[in-house]
Amino acid sequence: MARTTRQASLDAPLGRTTLRARPPQPSRDRFGRFTEWIARAMGTPTFLLLLTLFCALWMTYTVVAEANGWWRFDSAALGFTALTLILSLQASYAAPLILLAQNRQDDRDRVQIEQDRQRAERNLADTEYLAREVVALRMSLTHLTDELVSKDTLRQELARLIEHLDARAAADPQTDAPTGDARA
Repeated sequence: MARTTRQASLDAPLGRTTLRARPPQPSRDRFGRFTEWIARAMGTPTFLLLLTLFCALWMTYTVVAEANGWWRFDSAALGFTALTLILSLQASYAAPLILLAQNRQDDRDRVQIEQDRQRAERNLADTEYLAREVVALRMSLTHLTDELVSKDTLRQELARLIEHLDARAAADPQTDAPTGDARA
């Protein structure tokens, strides 16, 4: 039997919605994911080791090629100009990419903080509601017994009621059996 949206909205307390699984959607922000990947990759010891190895191999080849007259693409005498340019270019692109990744993380953190704040407000409202209900229960018991009902008295009374219900359930096992109508 299909449920209408009106019936489904009554399944949750007012102001809250049930979580529904959404089908996964492809990311529309590939560049943002790319920047995060770059930022994560550049912050690893592996990247630093590979960059150091690249620079060491570049300088070694340049010095040996210059000494032996091989084909070379940089000059050790000029202070490894091409290597310096390559590293400067890499740094000039790395900095903005890392900043973009940090901005995306800041946005996610901001959303998470807002969700945490809303959750805390709901928890506070629920706690205040339950506290008012307990006070109302104590006041109604006070009016019935014409004496102030303490927390201990209330706890003892609730424990007695639970024992009574447990004894009644043990005496009549049919009360735990489900009825023909599951909505009852």
